[in-house]
Amino acid sequence: MSNVRKTDAIRPEAATRRALDALDRKILGALTVDAGTGYAELGQKVGLSAPAVHDRVKKLRASGCVRRTAALLDGPAIGKPLLAFVHVDTAGWCATKELMSIAELPEVEEIHSVTGDTSMLIKVRCASSRALEALLARLYAAPNVKSTKSYITLSTYLERPAQADITEFEE
Repeated sequence: MSNVRKTDAIRPEAATRRALDALDRKILGALTVDAGTGYAELGQKVGLSAPAVHDRVKKLRASGCVRRTAALLDGPAIGKPLLAFVHVDTAGWCATKELMSIAELPEVEEIHSVTGDTSMLIKVRCASSRALEALLARLYAAPNVKSTKSYITLSTYLERPAQADITEFEE
């Protein structure tokens, strides 16, 4: 599982994490819109010089706020128009080596251990319903998989990475 990363320990401990200020949040917000934005343009957007933005981005990377830079691909444009969420119910612990081997499949985008009436939630993009059926067959071949429930997406109205802004709630 070379490109699979366990996320339990990604975030640094609170004592080593630096506090984000308003400028950091603006930089992070601009990067989520377009991670390829140059430091000069980013500086213009947030009101800093290019070297100051570069320094802040370097610190944001070092602190773990920015994990990596990636291209966001359009599923239908690359031949994977079918987006589905699959609930997997297992007998016992869900993160077995056999079940986690599905992370190697390019159709699998996310794997989450969840609470509730299922053990695992998987986000997948497939070329067709037959491709989804083949992926489900592979899931059922894993030991201890009891059942799955698939939810095929009809339309996507919002899909984005984690956002740096914080919504203030009155208490």
